[in-house]
Amino acid sequence: MNTLFSPFQLGDIALDNRLVMAPLTRNRAVGGLPNPMMATYYRQRANPATGAGLIITEASPVCPMGHGYLDTPGIYSPEQVQAWRQVTDAVHAEGGKIVIQLWHVGRISHTSLLPGGAAPESATATPARGKTYIQGGFAPVSAPRALRTEEIPALVQHYRHAARCAMDAGFDGVEIHAANGYLIEQFLRDSINDRSDAYGGSKANRVRFALEVAQAIVAEIGGGRTGIRLSPITPANDAAQDSNAQGLYGLLAQHLAPLKLAYVHVVEGATGGPRDLSDQGISPFDYQALRAQAQAPWMVNNGYDGAMAEAAIASGAADVVAFGKAFIANPDLGARLKAGAALNELQLKTLYGGGPEGYIDYSVLGG
Repeated sequence: MNTLFSPFQLGDIALDNRLVMAPLTRNRAVGGLPNPMMATYYRQRANPATGAGLIITEASPVCPMGHGYLDTPGIYSPEQVQAWRQVTDAVHAEGGKIVIQLWHVGRISHTSLLPGGAAPESATATPARGKTYIQGGFAPVSAPRALRTEEIPALVQHYRHAARCAMDAGFDGVEIHAANGYLIEQFLRDSINDRSDAYGGSKANRVRFALEVAQAIVAEIGGGRTGIRLSPITPANDAAQDSNAQGLYGLLAQHLAPLKLAYVHVVEGATGGPRDLSDQGISPFDYQALRAQAQAPWMVNNGYDGAMAEAAIASGAADVVAFGKAFIANPDLGARLKAGAALNELQLKTLYGGGPEGYIDYSVLGG
């Protein structure tokens, strides 16, 4: 019987265990470049004997206009490629595997973070109700402008270029961030997308951008090194529910299936929140139906503990399980779960920005 600590072939990436470190924004990349402290952070969690079988990095913008939070690392310039090398080398030295999450925040941004103080770009010109992290703390996001139809092909190429940069930086693959109310989901959901061109209106039109991004990346680096993250019902970043979430994400999954992706990473429920949203009037989502449509290795996420993860693997409900906050506070999460040991307490005050405190100073078993 398979367990959380059984090996697994995730597309072209061979994993020593099925425990995944989820993407976690930490805002330590001062100036948009990875640094030695970040390399230490990932290295601490990389040994599959004690930590993750796979690490997914913090979300990393694919172009200058993709930034939406202070001190997040990009993956589009030669300097960023070189800086990420210290991270991938450190992870590989521990025997680990690492993919980078490719990100464009869309309307969840602020003019102070964008070139020339530009307005954020999105599927829509409607502002989001939300805040982002800028110099001095959290602030309301800025009003976006709607991308013109003729601008979209260049944006797709930004994703392709970022995927090539990731390979040059030594990553084992990439994850397309199509979740949590960011740009791709701003195109997907009819609660946000108010376009009347080929990227708006019908479900087929609204999945077009996500599919074009996936196709471009697969053409560049191969499906076996490309994953995608979806969050079909999470309300993050003012992403209200689509009128037919099951149909929308099912259609996307059906279109992605021929690409033979390395995996689909699905957030069950609200990202970082409740798994059941029925008290908010949101119907339960059939994730296993989505899995059947996607025909790809299945990664689950949100609120899993060790027992839940083991049950999901043993039953075949998931191939791999991603843990988020538990990996922040426990570099040796794998060893702790295997031993049934207590977990460190998460330091909430040090989640975003700052130095080594609450970042690389969490204790390990026997340490």
